[in-house]
Amino acid sequence: MTAEQIFSVANLIPVTGWLMLIVGVRVRRVASLMTATILPLLFAVLFGYLIVTHWSERAGGFGTLAQVRALFSNDWLLLAGWVHYLAFDLFVGSWQVRDAQKHRIPHLLVIPGLILTFLFGPIGFLFYLSLRLLRIRTLVSQE
Repeated sequence: MTAEQIFSVANLIPVTGWLMLIVGVRVRRVASLMTATILPLLFAVLFGYLIVTHWSERAGGFGTLAQVRALFSNDWLLLAGWVHYLAFDLFVGSWQVRDAQKHRIPHLLVIPGLILTFLFGPIGFLFYLSLRLLRIRTLVSQE
C-alpha cells in the first residue's frame, strides 16, 4: 500500500470511536475499551511500523521548525505524525468522556469539546478543562 492509501484507511478508523464518544454509546465499557485502548493500540502499532520501516529515510529533525519541515517532507513520516495525532486526540476525547461521567457533567455539555478535540486537538482539551472548571471548580481530581 502507498502512504496515501494507508492515510485514507487510517482516517476512517477513528470515526467509529468519535461517533461512540459523541453519541454517548450506552455500553460504556465497550466505548471506553474501543476509544481508550483498542483504537489507540491499533494506531500505536501502525505508528511503530511506520517509524521502524521509514525512520532511516528521514531528513531533518526536531531542533528547529525548518528541521521539522524537512522531517515531514517524507510522506511516510508525515503519515506517522498524522497517525500520532489521530491516536492521541482520540485518547484525550475518551478521557474527557470518562472524566465527565465520573464528575456527573452532562454529556450534552461535553459534545462541543469532543468535536473541537476531533478537529483541533488542544482547543477541544482546553474547552473541556474550562467546562470542568466551571462545573466542578477544579482541574485536578482529588483522588
